Amino acid sequence: MTAQSPDEIHAAQVAQDNYTIEMVERRRAALEEIDNAKFGWFHIRACIVSGIGFFTDAYDIFAINLVSTMIGFVYFAENNSQTPHNVDTAIKVSCSVGTVVGQLLFGYLADRVGRKRMYGIELMIIIIGTIGQTLVGNGPAMSFWAAITFWRIIVGIGIGGDYPLSSVITAEFATTKRRGAMMAAVFAMQGIGQLSAGLVGLIATAGYKNAIHADQANLDSVWRIVIGMGAVPGTIALYYRLTIPETPRFTIDVEQKIEKGISDAKAFIEHGASNGDYTDNIAVARANTSPKASWSDFCRFFGQWKNGKILLGTAYSWFALDVAWYGLGLNNSIILQNIGFAGDGDPYNTVYRVCVGNIIINLLGSVPGYWISVFTIDRLGRKFIQIMGFTMLTIMFIILGFGYNAILAKSSTLFIVLYAITQIFFNFGPNTTTFIVPGECFPTRYRSTAHGISAASGKVGSIVAQVGFGLLKDIGGSNKWINHLLQLFAFFMLTGIFSSFLIPETKGKSLEELSGEDQYDSRPTNKTVSDEDIKVSY
Repeated sequence: MTAQSPDEIHAAQVAQDNYTIEMVERRRAALEEIDNAKFGWFHIRACIVSGIGFFTDAYDIFAINLVSTMIGFVYFAENNSQTPHNVDTAIKVSCSVGTVVGQLLFGYLADRVGRKRMYGIELMIIIIGTIGQTLVGNGPAMSFWAAITFWRIIVGIGIGGDYPLSSVITAEFATTKRRGAMMAAVFAMQGIGQLSAGLVGLIATAGYKNAIHADQANLDSVWRIVIGMGAVPGTIALYYRLTIPETPRFTIDVEQKIEKGISDAKAFIEHGASNGDYTDNIAVARANTSPKASWSDFCRFFGQWKNGKILLGTAYSWFALDVAWYGLGLNNSIILQNIGFAGDGDPYNTVYRVCVGNIIINLLGSVPGYWISVFTIDRLGRKFIQIMGFTMLTIMFIILGFGYNAILAKSSTLFIVLYAITQIFFNFGPNTTTFIVPGECFPTRYRSTAHGISAASGKVGSIVAQVGFGLLKDIGGSNKWINHLLQLFAFFMLTGIFSSFLIPETKGKSLEELSGEDQYDSRPTNKTVSDEDIKVSY
């Protein structure tokens, strides 16, 4: 092979640089079209497909509130029909343990092999695990609670996968103007899922009223119905998740298939996520318009304080939030029974009133809080809502914690009102924003991984809360230490205020502007051209 002259090398480098600049300009134009697209049915469809997953997640997670009360009557009659705290804790914590695994694993894989390839797999895991839960029972080789704990770990892995995938896919298909509302609407389906768990529990319990009065063991059928219904919405949504196209941002920035990504972006804008040509049988032009993901690049990127502090802020804020959110959320039944929503030992009345109490709390607090966020987040901003939410939660937990006994002595209704207000500011606050911000502020090549790390930090907080709640709540007598737990939650909410100052305000900014990926848009490569630099294949 004849050696290239300096002039030929220079000419090749200039051609390479010009080609790269052309590609990044076309990339910018294509992504701006997605950012500025007219809001349409395909955006709504993306929210629905992602949101049904979160409906299922919340239903499966929080239905255990009701189920724990039911299985106490079925399997632990010798323990005053109460589920032992170690069994109760194991059943509840197991899902969070699985969720940590799923968030880290699916977060990494979605950045490694693509969002589309992983989307739907997590839903299949949830469906299988849910069905598995409904079929467990006591046996010589394995007790009931060990079997259900196993299946809840499996369900948790699927639920964990849903967090980074749904957040990132929604963010990467959303318009800049409505991205916050779209992501908040997806997450708001959690509230509908929690409410539905209470409604299904109430209906199933009422349907078995005579049977339960005849024999409390018939609650065994009720809790299986409650759990089993969680598989229905996931099954409905599965096809649509499996057929969703790859996001153009992943195709362009991670796979670095510029022409295909631009073509996919055009197909999405013109036809929506369910139509258009997303096939691979087109010319695939590759250009190194952004760095490739690697362990060294990950350490370099997050090793810079300006980037690392954001990951620290999103991760710790989620951790602090979930200490209180799951500490209360998975123990609503205990709180409700302690303020009068119990049935004096009668199985039917106890379960029925716990279901009613959960519905009241969700209708008054959780559901409104989520939807207030949906309608305000693109106006008020994520950072403002998160700091405001943590501040209000700090105040509410101080009131509930230090005034716990006095409030209950004065009025259970007053306690419920204050408790509902607390639920509002969970969801019109950090419970929503901690989900949204990590899906927006990191580069495409690490967006899902960083979201998974942040979400997993939250679930570590939920594990701490669950174990701590079970161990501490009965110090000094049954449920006598709950007031001090509420005081501890106030401390964690206070720390969440400070960690929230580490995150950026993402309102009204493109994903590229937030992640800093625009810094690569006009940078020449300044290296000798090779077959790997520019490659067109068919």
